[in-house]
Amino acid sequence: MKHIVKLLALLVAVSAFWIGLLETVIPRSYAWLLPVYFVVSLGCYGLLMVGVGLMHFPTCPQEAGLLQQDIAEAKEFLKQRGVDVEYD
Repeated sequence: MKHIVKLLALLVAVSAFWIGLLETVIPRSYAWLLPVYFVVSLGCYGLLMVGVGLMHFPTCPQEAGLLQQDIAEAKEFLKQRGVDVEYD
């Protein structure tokens, strides 16, 4: 319960800071757009990080071999149980 109270207090403090920032620094006509810009920027950053991760995706031949071995063991186990695992 104490953790929830801490989180709520942090949320209130950040909200108060946000409202104060909006009232003093930024004109009112642009203030309501800042959360939208933040969400869009966060989405763009997330997409960028996914793209970079896919471009630099490491290849792991040892892990691929272990995965193929696990698949073969699983197929053998299922064949012993009477499950058809062959492709058509």
